[in-house]
Amino acid sequence: MTRSVIKLVTTPEDHCIARLAAAAIGLALIEVAIPLPLPGVKPGLSNIVTLIVLARYGWRVAAWVSGLRVIAGGILLGQLLAPGFFLSLTGALFSLLALAGAIRLPKRWFGPVSWSVLAAFAHIGGQLVLARLWLIPHNGVFYLAPIFAVAALVFGIINGLIAAQILTGHQMSGSR
Repeated sequence: MTRSVIKLVTTPEDHCIARLAAAAIGLALIEVAIPLPLPGVKPGLSNIVTLIVLARYGWRVAAWVSGLRVIAGGILLGQLLAPGFFLSLTGALFSLLALAGAIRLPKRWFGPVSWSVLAAFAHIGGQLVLARLWLIPHNGVFYLAPIFAVAALVFGIINGLIAAQILTGHQMSGSR
């Protein structure tokens, strides 16, 4: 019996995606340690990486980074295939769909901050829909929408400003 060896060939783009996903995963793990007043309200720090990736490398790479973050985060936090994992996955998918449209908007008026706010609203919207359809089969879950909307707006703006600042700083240092 002969053994065959499968050789996985990686590209520089694969290495870049892995580094960026590792940064997003690290921020997601840090976020778990931050005490927050309400369950389910999180700052979404890893979305800063997604926004930077979206601006620099495009939607496809941002989708890879976001997907890897959700899967690896689920594994590392011991929540893979638990309800929290599916809520995170649904939020990420809705967010990516919103970003797919947002990046086509005029760059003169739309950038990392508006992308971040749109993605944050899509994220929480997707999670609320999944929670209603699967976990809490009652429309009462939507009474939480205003609280989550305020959190999405605040954290969306903050994360977008951080991403915009990093992107601006990177452009300035790269132009020297």
